[in-house]
Amino acid sequence: MKRKYESLVGRRGKKRALVAIGHKIIVAAYFILLNKQPYREPELHDKNPRKQKKQIRNYLNRLSALGVDVSVFL
Repeated sequence: MKRKYESLVGRRGKKRALVAIGHKIIVAAYFILLNKQPYREPELHDKNPRKQKKQIRNYLNRLSALGVDVSVFL
């Protein structure tokens, strides 16, 4: 849910993101009670290579800002 919140904050703002995440929690709670099963975090299917490369680049930039020298061969 953290990923969803962070993606919504950038597009909609903090207040709307909080309401949307609250809605997701209520819907999840409803189905947990309805089906009498424990909550399972949904599996992530991020197989988009462009997104993965961008994410790697962002992490490398964050590490270099912290003073860590990292080299990656793709």
